[in-house]
Amino acid sequence: MPEEAFTPSGAQRLVEAAVGAGVEVCFANPGTTELPLVDALDRVPGVRAVLGLFEGVCTGAADGYARVAGEPALTLLHLGPGFANGIANLHNARRARSPVVNLIGDHATWHLAADAPLTSDIVSLASPVSGFVRTCGTADGLAGDVLAALAASVDPPGQVATLIVPADCQWDPAPSQPPPAPRRPRAAPVDEETVASAAKAMRTASSPVLYLGGAALGERGLSAAARIQAATRRPVFAETFAAKVERGGALPWFQSLPYFPERAVEALAGADVFVTAGAPPPVSFFAVPGVPSTLSPPTASHLALADPGNDVAAALEALADALGAPERVVQDPRPALELPSGPDLNADVAGLAVAALLPEGAIVVDEGATSGLGYTVRSPFAARHTTLGLTGGAIGIGLPLAVGAAVAAPDRRVVALQADGSGMYTIQALWTMAREALDVTVVVFANRRYAILGLELIRAGIDRPGPIATALTDLSRPDLDWVSLAAGMGVPGWRATTADQFVDHLRRSLSTEGPSLIEAVI
Repeated sequence: MPEEAFTPSGAQRLVEAAVGAGVEVCFANPGTTELPLVDALDRVPGVRAVLGLFEGVCTGAADGYARVAGEPALTLLHLGPGFANGIANLHNARRARSPVVNLIGDHATWHLAADAPLTSDIVSLASPVSGFVRTCGTADGLAGDVLAALAASVDPPGQVATLIVPADCQWDPAPSQPPPAPRRPRAAPVDEETVASAAKAMRTASSPVLYLGGAALGERGLSAAARIQAATRRPVFAETFAAKVERGGALPWFQSLPYFPERAVEALAGADVFVTAGAPPPVSFFAVPGVPSTLSPPTASHLALADPGNDVAAALEALADALGAPERVVQDPRPALELPSGPDLNADVAGLAVAALLPEGAIVVDEGATSGLGYTVRSPFAARHTTLGLTGGAIGIGLPLAVGAAVAAPDRRVVALQADGSGMYTIQALWTMAREALDVTVVVFANRRYAILGLELIRAGIDRPGPIATALTDLSRPDLDWVSLAAGMGVPGWRATTADQFVDHLRRSLSTEGPSLIEAVI
């Protein structure tokens, strides 16, 4: 008798469709309900599967990959509780407008009514962090469902898309071939009237301010903003926590709006026209008595040159042309950074050393919190590089972002500037770095405390915190041993207590293949 023709499963059709749409990576922490998809990743070549030991590593890595590659990565997560473990970094991905597609396994459709222990309302969990949520209904529809999720994720300016995949839809046969991948939509152009209105406002206002975010912080946007500043001689600010910023070399640099709202209000005081490009108007990170939530002056008129979903760089170039700006702004020569030396080591010294030794084309992931300023203020004087920031304020993104960035750009060195407290949220990322042999240099600023909370206590008028408040911001007793923690996950590490030690360890790490860690005791 002739052999029966093999019909691929729904899971195989899903992976086939994803590969056809250009997906190359899946950051996974699967469970029982995702095993048909795990099997499909073996049967259908083309997707690199990267294991994360915690779902927050997977979601943060997918964010980092998307920011660097500009393409969506998949995550593969186990039911509602597994997805819930990754929500914090999906919150950051949503704020970064990163194209991320979550595949969440669910119980078989006919098993849901049994209310098994892991049954949950996945749609309600996914909706707050996703711009697109869909529950698959049939095996034959999975390919189309994943293509719809991928298309939604790259709809400008980008968003998180979540696909809930019941187990029977994964294992049931799917006779239909996957449909063709849809064409990727382009960012919408800004109309001439909007550009003309912005140009007129900036010409006639006494104190216009240009505020940049999103795609405006790429090379084209920065160059156009420098032309606008040359034509208007007025301030230009960048958003405080940007998803991705090009820095260093001969690139223009603009001050980020201060984090503390009082300082931000001072910086923008007197502005009568507030022009935004690639970001909404800035607001205070937290409520502060006596400080308005919106940081631009209430008397200033707001004009949105380009929303995040627009072609922001082209809009800035058109505005520069409308203002009669010079075709090119030559940056003044920047002094070379001198390496620190001596017995003292603090966050400023470590940041200077990082900026001075940063290799050309590096990617810096900055979750240094209060300790990152030393690098930030020197970054314009460093070699040309890219910085990824903490967009949504949910700490624990730094090490996972570094994983995703290194997977997206294996030819570029990734340097993760990591506060010790937030690093502990997703320390499992070190294991993934070791397993994947990623070229990541991790610098841990070990100040043994949640320093930002100490500052916020003082700002709240609590200048003499009691024993409980002190204990809840203190990371000592016992001190975290980052070198041992890293070694336990396969990452070599060194401890630095002086500037000389830190510089030596940093040189060594930057010239060594694979991941390594420096604990800077500050």
